[in-house]
Amino acid sequence: MRDSMESTRTGFPLRRSVAASAMGNATEWFDYGVYAATAGYLTSAFFPGELGTLGTMLGFAISFALRPLGGMVWGPLGDRIGRKAVLATTILLMSVATGAIGLLPTHATAGVLAPILLITLRVVQGFSTGGEYGGAATYLAECAQDRKRGFLGSFLEFGTLAGFVGGSAVVLACQLVLGSDAMYAGGWRIPFLLAVPLGLTGWYLRAKLDESPVFTELCEGERTPPAGLREVLTTYRRELLTLIGLVVALNVVNYTLLTYQPTYLQHTLGVGESTTTAMMLIGQLVMMVSLPFFGRLSDRVGRRPLWLVSLLGLTVFAVPMYWLMGRGIVWAVLGFVILGLLYVPQLSTISSTFPAIFPTHVRYAGFALGYNVSTAAFGGTAPLINEAVIEHTGWTLFPAVYMVAASLIGLIACAYLRETAGTSLHGTEIPEAETDRADEPVPVEIPVRGSGA
Repeated sequence: MRDSMESTRTGFPLRRSVAASAMGNATEWFDYGVYAATAGYLTSAFFPGELGTLGTMLGFAISFALRPLGGMVWGPLGDRIGRKAVLATTILLMSVATGAIGLLPTHATAGVLAPILLITLRVVQGFSTGGEYGGAATYLAECAQDRKRGFLGSFLEFGTLAGFVGGSAVVLACQLVLGSDAMYAGGWRIPFLLAVPLGLTGWYLRAKLDESPVFTELCEGERTPPAGLREVLTTYRRELLTLIGLVVALNVVNYTLLTYQPTYLQHTLGVGESTTTAMMLIGQLVMMVSLPFFGRLSDRVGRRPLWLVSLLGLTVFAVPMYWLMGRGIVWAVLGFVILGLLYVPQLSTISSTFPAIFPTHVRYAGFALGYNVSTAAFGGTAPLINEAVIEHTGWTLFPAVYMVAASLIGLIACAYLRETAGTSLHGTEIPEAETDRADEPVPVEIPVRGSGA
């Protein structure tokens, strides 16, 4: 039976699964890319005043407030009814919420209602995202061949950066075509509105998908193990805490380096709007093209070695590279690219590392809960914390120090991470590769409930 399932994961169906998963991630990150690149325009439109930038960063951070709740709702639902139905729903919610931002009245016309509506839409977007990423990564990991999970999973992150780069590129094009005055007058709305057709395309692709073969096999089994959030919190505490620790490092770096960076360059270093957007595009494109390389490398050498190299590299080089960014535009590009390449080994292996931490019956719930709790606490708040500290202390190297602290937490978590390269994700046991037989999971006893219980 396993062989027949393996054959269904090759060819066109697998390519379609990769494309549909990546499209949802691209939609999610298109929103973040646009929001980051239009932060100055949003501040003028919704948060006029001395603390306007903090208001815009709060609008970014608050979208993460409901991500844990979204994970608690969508994760167990995905483990119960399947990955496909949840993923089709979350991508629609995300794209509608993002597109609606482009239709909002500004503070000048609606007063305090304008920022309230903006924050409300960010909350909706955060709730839907709470089930999006964990579901997409879980679905893709369960569809990919065991020996190519790292390589195929890297395309989910390719979608992440494609969405982010696409959002930044659209903003840059609008800036060049419309000019600064027109962008402040309402041109900033255009990039947000483009999220709607992007999301509809992703929904169509996902609606045509088959359910993941790993989940299908679980449903066809005679005995069903206990699942849900309670099972995750009681039986899989080590796995949950390991994931949370890794995500602290991952997302502090991610949201500092990719989301807060435009604000940092413009307000702290005095770099122009178009120059900042172009510089970010260069760095992100370099990261994009390197993702599949590191994904394939992880299939050969394992996930843990890449995480260790990345975390150690960021710990050592974050402060020197941020110091370098303050020396001029060329140095800023170089520093950003170096930090981006040090970060890519983490980014490229998320989809192959995190789903494999949990067994099938709690995979979606465990991933969604741990990832979103950690992201809400440390990822989405990173731009706000960075901006607040720099504004009150003038310490321009704080973002680098924050990244170093997060990377040290990641190194502690990495010590508890099981190696899962080449390991099967089928069954109800925790996947773990042995040193001599990496294609077989290590048996782990878990309580199993009879189907009649």
